[in-house]
Amino acid sequence: MSDLRDLYQELIVDHNKNPRNYGVLADANRRAEGYNPLCGDKVTVYLHVDGDRIADVSFEGAGCAISTASASLMTQAVKGKTVAEAEQLFEAFHAMVTGQDTSEETADRLGKLAVLAGVREYPSRVKCATLAWHTLHNAAHGEAVPAKTE
Repeated sequence: MSDLRDLYQELIVDHNKNPRNYGVLADANRRAEGYNPLCGDKVTVYLHVDGDRIADVSFEGAGCAISTASASLMTQAVKGKTVAEAEQLFEAFHAMVTGQDTSEETADRLGKLAVLAGVREYPSRVKCATLAWHTLHNAAHGEAVPAKTE
């Protein structure tokens, strides 16, 4: 089990040091900001939505390793999905990181996102892991208020 935990930690470190889809999305047609007042994480999510499909997504911001890795993994997971599919993914992810759903089936469906399952043991870190997701929701639905983890 420690080998698997080490692999998960390596993936989180990799996505923190080399975040995927990082930076301003030039052709974004939706954008939202998010802020975690507990630890100071800030994120901006950029979307290019074509119809109901997330054609492209990126993010930028400053935050802890969990926040950055989660945003990076999120962008990879939702690109090409419909907004509804991204919302379903967020619901499953949120259930996993809060400990409401610890099933192998959900972990398998979440793929690489499952590396963040361990945050459920640290409730304050759940907010770090979900900030980008709350911000994605606001961007997808055109909500102008900054996303918060409260």
